[in-house]
Amino acid sequence: MSTAYRQAQQEGQSVVRAAILDAATHLLATEGPAALTVRRISGEVGCSTKVIYTLFGGKDGLSQAVWLEGFARFERWMLEVMGPDDPLTTLRKGLVAYRAYALAEPDYYRVMFQGAMPGFRPDQESVQAARRTFDLLLRCVEECLEAGALRGGAAQEIADVLWMAMHGAVSLEISGYFEPDEVAQRYQLLCASVLAPFLAHDAVTHDAVTHDAVTHDAVTHDAVTLGAVAEGA
Repeated sequence: MSTAYRQAQQEGQSVVRAAILDAATHLLATEGPAALTVRRISGEVGCSTKVIYTLFGGKDGLSQAVWLEGFARFERWMLEVMGPDDPLTTLRKGLVAYRAYALAEPDYYRVMFQGAMPGFRPDQESVQAARRTFDLLLRCVEECLEAGALRGGAAQEIADVLWMAMHGAVSLEISGYFEPDEVAQRYQLLCASVLAPFLAHDAVTHDAVTHDAVTHDAVTHDAVTLGAVAEGA
């Protein structure tokens, strides 16, 4: 019988590493931290414990690698929407992409933001990796302020408020607290409500015309992406 490890081994060490990280993250999310043992993970993937020790050095190294992998995927996901659009459009796409990542990678999201690894203390490298993803949001807000699309608050303040709102909403959603056919519209309403006090007059006028189109495009992209993720799972 072919195992995940044997299949991944044919494609190279990076895929072997990803298979181990995915298995570890899934065990954490579904069974809790007690399941995060080298022996259990090796059995889940179908590799020897030696492979995990060689790649990660043991449980502590594996825990840090899981954290870093989650933020690396998150950063790549967010960078995909950072295009040539005007700053406010880019910011809006980023808000939608944040939710899409959490839905596509709920196990990693729980590790990153919901304390799925009790006792884990990220080192400086891990903290910097997490900070880079927040800085993407902060830069978007700064560019909106510079362009005159946002006003009435400091960039850090606006970014913090947006992050608090997004995190709260998606944490509730991936925990099953909302009806699937309603949650996208509720999330859109939340983001619009949080941004509203900071929108400049011109941005408010422009927003009435373009926001629905931007959200539709972003949601359509998310639906296609999530569909591809589901097919590949």
